[in-house]
Amino acid sequence: MKWSEISIHTTHEATEAVANILHEAGASGVIIEDSMEPTRIHEDRFGEIYALQKEDFPVDGVIIKAYLPVNNFLIETMKDISLSIERLTEFGLDVGHNTIHTSEIDEEDWATAWKQFYHPVKISERFTIVPTWEQYEPVESDELIIELDPGMAFGTGTHPTTVMCLQALEKYVESGQTIIDVGTGSGVLAIGAALLGADHVHALDLDDVAVVAAKENISLNHVSDRIKVTHGNLLDSVKPGADLIVANILADVIMSFSEDAFTVLRDEGLFIVSGIIVQKRELVKEDLIAKGFDIIESVLMEDWVALVARKRGV
Repeated sequence: MKWSEISIHTTHEATEAVANILHEAGASGVIIEDSMEPTRIHEDRFGEIYALQKEDFPVDGVIIKAYLPVNNFLIETMKDISLSIERLTEFGLDVGHNTIHTSEIDEEDWATAWKQFYHPVKISERFTIVPTWEQYEPVESDELIIELDPGMAFGTGTHPTTVMCLQALEKYVESGQTIIDVGTGSGVLAIGAALLGADHVHALDLDDVAVVAAKENISLNHVSDRIKVTHGNLLDSVKPGADLIVANILADVIMSFSEDAFTVLRDEGLFIVSGIIVQKRELVKEDLIAKGFDIIESVLMEDWVALVARKRGV
């Protein structure tokens, strides 16, 4: 099967909006090449190694890449993407260069070439993400290993938004709890919750391909007995009684179902959210407070924010 790599050169402020347009066009995920990344100082708390080459990044702005199947609808899809990005200026967003390039890639080549850059990474006090094709021996006696095969554009589990969620789960999950993972993707957060002792984890995703990928990774980590993966739109099909909900998705989506999260959580239950750009931190905090939550923690990593909110009891 052939895939079209779509590469869009835009600005930092338009990154989230352009990424959302690509998601709506059918991309399961995006790759973000940020011109500022090589100059950032990364905190090396857990032994990560950052060896970034400046020539691998754009001179300015951000390049966002996504992959769509080459089919009869691709030309029309590209026209819709281009038009949607141009319309962002109507909302006051600077889209910068707004250049779009496409190239064809064989699935077999794409699916294997990137693996040479993905190695075991310790992302918290206890969690280490290990790609399935790598050999790794635990360093600490209480280390929790998550084996992961990301699949097509589902991410490697090492993006700041995922890292912050896993670190929050490590801090707040207790044995015997019921956890809901909204927008599970590769299943990494659901797996993390189960490894931390949760009794029941309900992982949901609207993307059928994500559901398949999550099930495969959950089986790989031997936690299928505690995790149920279903195709679902946010919390539409979920019954009340959860101890904790985690969602690593866009800020606007978080706010769209925060009221449902309040209903589904038990009193004093926790709502862990990430995928929030710095510019929308206060907006999301205000929304959660208005819906009946107290903000108990706010974490910043690079340009991303994670919030931990507690449902106020009656």
